[in-house]
Amino acid sequence: MKDNNTGKILLEKMNDFKRFAVVLLAVGSFLYLGVIIPSGEKMLTDLYIMMCSSMLFLAGSIYFFSLSNQIKSKLDDINE
Repeated sequence: MKDNNTGKILLEKMNDFKRFAVVLLAVGSFLYLGVIIPSGEKMLTDLYIMMCSSMLFLAGSIYFFSLSNQIKSKLDDINE
């Protein structure tokens, strides 16, 4: 009984972490495109801000994908 509830909770967390990761990946990619596509005059500080925020979003995406994989391995251990 307890394993079933734990499995459901872990499955929901895994799905949530994957959703967070995909959203962060999309936002980070969008910001990166804003850096590489030329459009008018861009201040150097604006480019640095967009590049740093893009890297932070992509790093967050990698972090949430790794959390999702860790939870998936826990689920596999529970199911065996």
